[in-house]
Amino acid sequence: MLPALTTPYCEVYLHLGPAAALEMRWLSYVPSAEFRANVEQALALARRQPLLGWVADDRLLGAVRPRDLDWVLQTVLPAIEAAGVERFALLESQDAINRMTIAGMYEQALPARDFEVRQFMDNNVARAWATGHDQAL
Repeated sequence: MLPALTTPYCEVYLHLGPAAALEMRWLSYVPSAEFRANVEQALALARRQPLLGWVADDRLLGAVRPRDLDWVLQTVLPAIEAAGVERFALLESQDAINRMTIAGMYEQALPARDFEVRQFMDNNVARAWATGHDQAL
């Protein structure tokens, strides 16, 4: 696990190997402008490194504004798909309202995407699946 980006709001790691993955771990609530800037920086990393998986660790992520969820739906998910990601591992927010709001966005978006999404409770299991090391799981 290689640290790739650290901000006051998130940490991004690269899991390198034959099947690489990017892990984006939110640390707290993040204002809209910083949310988008952090996601854009993670996308820039994804465009430079072939990836099998993306781990979205939203457990500590606070509320996300509807316009930011629309931006994720319209811009971010297609960019993740264009980067070649095949496996998107989601660790859901601990905030119930945020969890329901984001789940609704994914339900709307996923039928149109060409990558698989799975929800996880354990970060190690999510990483293993995102990097293709899940055969033993």
